[in-house]
Amino acid sequence: QAAVNQSCNTIKSVKMKLFIATTLLSAAAAFSPARTSTPLRSVTSLDASKCGNFDFDVIIVGCGVGGHGAALHSRAQDLTTAVFSGNDVGGTCVNRGCVPSKALLAASGRVREMRDSAHLSEFGIEVEGEVKYDRAGVAGHAKQLANKVKGNLEGSLVALGVDIVDGRGILTGTAHEVKDESSGKVYTAKDIILAPGSIPFVPPGVTVDEKTVYTSDGALELNSVPEWVAIVGSGYIGLEFSDVYTALGSEVTFIEALPNIMPTFDREIAKLAERLLIRERPIDYRTGVFASEVTPGIPGEKPVTIKMIDANTKEHVETLEVDACMVATGRVPATQGMGLEESGIETMRGFVAVDEKMRVLTKHEDGEVVPNVWCIGDANGKMMLAHAASAQGISAIENIVGREHAVNHDAIPAACFTHPEIAMVGPTEEQAIERAEKEGWTLGKSTGSFRANSKALAELEGNGMAKVLYNKDTGKVVAVHIIGIHAADLIQECSNAVAAGTTVQELSMMVHTHPTLCEVLDEAFKGAVGMSAH
Repeated sequence: QAAVNQSCNTIKSVKMKLFIATTLLSAAAAFSPARTSTPLRSVTSLDASKCGNFDFDVIIVGCGVGGHGAALHSRAQDLTTAVFSGNDVGGTCVNRGCVPSKALLAASGRVREMRDSAHLSEFGIEVEGEVKYDRAGVAGHAKQLANKVKGNLEGSLVALGVDIVDGRGILTGTAHEVKDESSGKVYTAKDIILAPGSIPFVPPGVTVDEKTVYTSDGALELNSVPEWVAIVGSGYIGLEFSDVYTALGSEVTFIEALPNIMPTFDREIAKLAERLLIRERPIDYRTGVFASEVTPGIPGEKPVTIKMIDANTKEHVETLEVDACMVATGRVPATQGMGLEESGIETMRGFVAVDEKMRVLTKHEDGEVVPNVWCIGDANGKMMLAHAASAQGISAIENIVGREHAVNHDAIPAACFTHPEIAMVGPTEEQAIERAEKEGWTLGKSTGSFRANSKALAELEGNGMAKVLYNKDTGKVVAVHIIGIHAADLIQECSNAVAAGTTVQELSMMVHTHPTLCEVLDEAFKGAVGMSAH
């Protein structure tokens, strides 16, 4: 009690200093542009939890990249913080997603390079004998990397004084409460951030045994390298694994329900990607069909059976027998059993409705704000990317401490780590055309080519392009799409431009290092204003 009283006396002293500072700032603010909105939270409401009303200022349910980002920023604001990890520190990204998949892509990419004798000969390099790999060693590299990153992530939380609760956190139905599902112990906090992440979606009719029929979770284990593997879905995950499998010697068949392969990508980029990533490799595909029934096999004895039906007529069109089948049909929120319904929160296909400040709403249409409850990452469905979840977590903390913030999702980049890579920020050209027509502005387009880039040619990687979409009326960059060597690194400059509202006129006058790959973008920026880069 003495400690609590001392803490409260300290807070009173701080409040007096804050009052004086606020008075001075208010006077200064009279000469600044008026704010159109009011803060979400006052300093005094935050101080209440420090007087012992709650166990923590912030409880975060979930410890993936989003929960981790929220926790780090929470501690940076001097908020007492607890994270319910569900025995899964690092979440999907670190343990079963972004991190280990990059390790598999790196290892298999080396195998592809070293087996490409024609490509090596252009460098004057000759490799004698057969290039071999150890499957277990490749898988071990991915596992080791995941464990290392997980350890670093957990260490950073502990070092900053974040309390880690091993159990899964669930809402009790009472405000400010989270229960440890394992122990039954209830913890309280002024604010609760939901960051449960997602799990692979398995369509009806598909039986997964994680041996011959598996999701990305099983694929990352790399328990085998099948001679012929079918991949259901041709999005980011499916494309990346087709890159891994073909590099290691597999043949791949894509099964895509929509009319086009790679349906979520910009169409111009997708057509070039089809030539570079599919046609030149042992890959074929079926489009406009559902894998209506997938039956596991027995390795070396019985094939996996895949029955396909027409996406429109639902009539049977073909049956495939393959060595393995990977199901890459997207992900769904891991929100089941979290106590959302008991807290008056309705979900839609598991997704939690939030406003632009990440505050949870009671429902998706005309929902009301649930006080002191926030939701970030895959569970809200706004943008199912790890770095988007982290940005949302930081944004939620900003709003908790009273600094209003909303994430600009149009400025968040994404990448597909194939060889070559694909990266993008903002809408596709098709979406941008619709947006321009709806909002009444003129869309501009300019491109740059890797074939004209000295660094790309030095690497013998001249295939690829960068496409800049911009508002002709204002000059502001709307979107950028890149396919080519190191596209995932090049996209950041473009993301920053979108976020800052930089114009193509300004970008065209910025100096890019020569010779570097970023000159591909320089060519596109200059082309937008009628300048030449060569």
